[in-house]
Amino acid sequence: MEVTVKYFETKGEVNTEETLNIAKERAKALRINQVVVASTYGGTGKKAVEVFRDTDINLVIVTISSGFTREGWIMPDSVRKELEAKGAKVLTCIHALGDDVSNAFTAKFGGHNPNEIVAEVLRRFSQGMKVAVEIAIMAAEAGLIDVNQEAIAIGGTDRGADTAIVVKPAYARDFLSFEIKEILAKPR
Repeated sequence: MEVTVKYFETKGEVNTEETLNIAKERAKALRINQVVVASTYGGTGKKAVEVFRDTDINLVIVTISSGFTREGWIMPDSVRKELEAKGAKVLTCIHALGDDVSNAFTAKFGGHNPNEIVAEVLRRFSQGMKVAVEIAIMAAEAGLIDVNQEAIAIGGTDRGADTAIVVKPAYARDFLSFEIKEILAKPR
């Protein structure tokens, strides 16, 4: 099998539409019917809803956790409702690879927990790779995607989308069965 991988010269939002379109084409080719997209404020989510509008894809938009409310990094309720009205499922929950109870202990006492180590390894590929893996786990945990079917997960660096991967998702407790099947796009 030959698959083209798109390597972006720059990171971030400028790559959003191309990343989403690459994901849509690969989903069509592989008959994948579940796509998970990270969107903090809703801009990427809105673009994803438009790109996947004429498909039968189960589109799950994953926001940053409510634990970031004091930083102002949350999706407004009006945007959430707009995305849901257009058929997307919107998920806000604890992050699968960090910002959880174990982080509170390492922040106070030092050291590193396995979630931090996994996150750092994935960041060696790109920030979007870490995000894409994390949101696939989060969507699986919420029961919004089927772990027995492949999915496409889309993340990014700061704002927008610049990374897309085909995954065999898994629940957090089954993380060692999670598979990254294909890298479709990422920053170089």
